[in-house]
Amino acid sequence: MSSMIQFVANHDDLSTDKGFQFKFYCDKCRNGHMSRFQPNAIGIAGELMRAAGSLFGGSFSSAGSAAYHVQRAIGGKAHDSALEKAVQEGKAYFKQCTRCGNWVCPDVCWNHSASLCEGCAPDEHEELAAQQRQAASEQIRTKTREQDYTKGLDFLNTGGLVQCPNCQTKLAPGQKFCPSCGAPNATAQAKDKFCGDCGATVKPEQRFCAECGGKQ
Repeated sequence: MSSMIQFVANHDDLSTDKGFQFKFYCDKCRNGHMSRFQPNAIGIAGELMRAAGSLFGGSFSSAGSAAYHVQRAIGGKAHDSALEKAVQEGKAYFKQCTRCGNWVCPDVCWNHSASLCEGCAPDEHEELAAQQRQAASEQIRTKTREQDYTKGLDFLNTGGLVQCPNCQTKLAPGQKFCPSCGAPNATAQAKDKFCGDCGATVKPEQRFCAECGGKQ
C-alpha cells in the first residue's frame, strides 16, 4: 500500500507532458520555492503516440480521446513519485508549526525562540513596533477629528456663488478682479453707502434714505 504524500495543501502543480514541477508556498506570507524539473520518462512516449493516433485517426471527434491520453501521460504513478520527491525537497525550505499545523518559511514567518510560527507566537519586537504604529495611527485619527476644519465655510451659502461674468471662473467674494481674465468683480467693488444725515445704510440705487428721508 502506497503511503500518503504530506505537504500538498499549499502548492501549484506545474506539470506538463514534458515532465513534473511543483511550486510550494508559505501558508503565512505566500513566499515560496519551485521544485527542480523532473522529466517524465516513464510511459510518456507510448501515451503520446496513442494521443497522436487518436488525433489523426481521421475524425475531429477523436480530439477528446487525444486529450485523455495526454492527461494520462502526466498522471499516475510517475506523477505521484515526482510529487513525493518534490515534497521531500520542499520540506527543507519550510517549518511546520506544531500548534496550528501551517507550513511557513523560516526566514520571515517563523519564531525561532518559541519554535512556533509567528501567527501563533509573534516576535515581541515586531509586534511592539506594529502596535505602536497602529496606536499612533488611531491617535492621529482621533486628534484630527477633534479639529474643526469647516469653521470658515459658508454652509448656508449666504454669500452666494460668485462667478466672473466674462469667463465664469469662481471668485472669492473679496476679489475685485478675476484672476483668470482680469475682468472686474462688480460684487466686490460695490461699497456700502451710508446716509450723511443719520448714518443708516443706503443701497447704491437709493436716492433717499429709508430712515430719515435725506437725499443721497
